[in-house]
Amino acid sequence: MTGVGLLTPAGIGTKASWETVRNGTKTMAAVDPSLWQIPAALSCRVPGFDGEAFLDPVLARRTDRFTQFALVAAREAVADAGLDPADWDGARVGVVLGNTAGGMETVEEQCSILEKEGARYVSPLLLPKMLPNMVAGQLSTLLGATGPGMVVATACSSGTTAIGVARDLLAADRYDIVLTGATEALVTPAIIAGFARLGALSHRDHDPAGSSRPFDRGRDGFVCAEGAGVLVLEREADARARGVTPHAFVTGFGASSDAHHVTRPHPDGQGTQAAINAALRDADAIPEDIGYVNAHGTSTPVNDRLEAALLAKNLPHGPPISSTKGVTGHLLGAAGAIEAAFTALALREQVVPPNVNLTDPEPADLKLPTFPERHSFDLALSLSAAFGGQNAVLAIARH
Repeated sequence: MTGVGLLTPAGIGTKASWETVRNGTKTMAAVDPSLWQIPAALSCRVPGFDGEAFLDPVLARRTDRFTQFALVAAREAVADAGLDPADWDGARVGVVLGNTAGGMETVEEQCSILEKEGARYVSPLLLPKMLPNMVAGQLSTLLGATGPGMVVATACSSGTTAIGVARDLLAADRYDIVLTGATEALVTPAIIAGFARLGALSHRDHDPAGSSRPFDRGRDGFVCAEGAGVLVLEREADARARGVTPHAFVTGFGASSDAHHVTRPHPDGQGTQAAINAALRDADAIPEDIGYVNAHGTSTPVNDRLEAALLAKNLPHGPPISSTKGVTGHLLGAAGAIEAAFTALALREQVVPPNVNLTDPEPADLKLPTFPERHSFDLALSLSAAFGGQNAVLAIARH
């Protein structure tokens, strides 16, 4: 992992996002005026983001917010990796991004126009802006990446799955450089209403800053967030030949399906268990090697309880565990990519980011730091789970 680019509710750019998460600074979650008619209308937005301020204005007007996020994050990641698209062989550069539902902001806007004004007033850019694959197409065009390009959709594990797929394709010599990660911009009325109807969202409208509280007994649901994380992956020998020191190494990937229920995780956690086991085998590691876990930790009563029980069972040596969703909210399809980046940065700096809003831990026997904690560790896990029972786990190493 030679390059990292982030846009999150914790800040624009990797430096701002990581500092906010590392320090456990509460940045979320103001009541969103556009969602005032919906119960539990909390959200975590990328602060002060305007696509036309970060991209060519014409390109910004022709792309949905989810694509704009990815383009800006990718540009930062490429620069961080010390790469110049003018110098690379585009045929050996690939794009593998994760996303859940494409440009829903555009869809909802154009559906309203269709209903109120008629079909002739629907934008001809509706499909180019909203289709999920367009983010890979636009990024390939922007950076001249003519190798394989694709979008992976596994709901809230999309980002983790995309990184795993990218790593495998890189190992198979399909690429020399791969831009991977995920992007999401689903803070829209229809999506928030849908999550609200499922009972998945926090109702702490009276306490927005305290609404996302993973592993806390008082949790009552997640807060919907937006953002993007893009990583540059290369083979180690290629990076070293360029004189680049990687941030971290993606050494293992595991994925599984619960085959149980479309929205509820398996009560025994067997799907996540299988993904963890696969990631450890791929990394040639054992559970005792794990020094930190970036948990899925959504702040929902069911997920956190099951995940905590699974981690306690599988990692009895008690490594520190944290969910950065206490700061960022739940970034849905982009969560895994952004959390993989945070895990890599934690390894690089040897510091564990805290669990925010954790005042009454459940369970009490896990090591859940509430302040930034200096910690020596060489291997970490980053966990994701999703509607549809799709689980994904990355093993990320310091060396």
